[in-house]
Amino acid sequence: MPADAPKRLSVLIVTDPHAEADAGADDAHAIAQALTDAGSLVLGVRAGDSTLPEAIEQLQPDVVVVRSDASVRDVLEHIAVATQHQRRPIALFTDSDDRPTMREALGAGVSAYAVKGANRERVQSVIDVAVERFAAEESLRSELASTKSELADRKLIDRAKRLLMRKRALAEPEAHRWLQDLAMKKGLRLRDAAERVIDLESLLG
Repeated sequence: MPADAPKRLSVLIVTDPHAEADAGADDAHAIAQALTDAGSLVLGVRAGDSTLPEAIEQLQPDVVVVRSDASVRDVLEHIAVATQHQRRPIALFTDSDDRPTMREALGAGVSAYAVKGANRERVQSVIDVAVERFAAEESLRSELASTKSELADRKLIDRAKRLLMRKRALAEPEAHRWLQDLAMKKGLRLRDAAERVIDLESLLG
């Protein structure tokens, strides 16, 4: 496969429990066929019951596609449990336009919500939206986590500098250089050097 070729997505399709005989099950299999025709690797169609977290852990799909109506809230609960430690794009196809359910779906990590949209022509575009929106959300999450980490590091370093300024009668630039020297000598990050200073102060009282 060429290096610039799009990655072939693996997809797990999830339906309402005990949905073998209803229209939702037919839709799920139609979605599976549409995605297979579009080049995705469909890992299977399975019920969104209590065994779903284990199935997702074993199969490791790139995308989870849910076709659910009657049990959508229960299915979403299992999806939330299954993806709490390893997020992935989730697309939901449903006949329900209930707004509280929509909010719950988005809160459970659903990236694309399609109402009465499980026809072959729309399936791939909904999956594409789920993947792109998920990527954008993960980028924002990463930026937020990085910002929070930088802020926490800065607070820790400032605290260590205040201790050095008080205990060693240093000016702020001198305290900063003292931390930098410690970090260099010990092969530490500046944050870790600051933490050592604070821990030592705690031990010494």
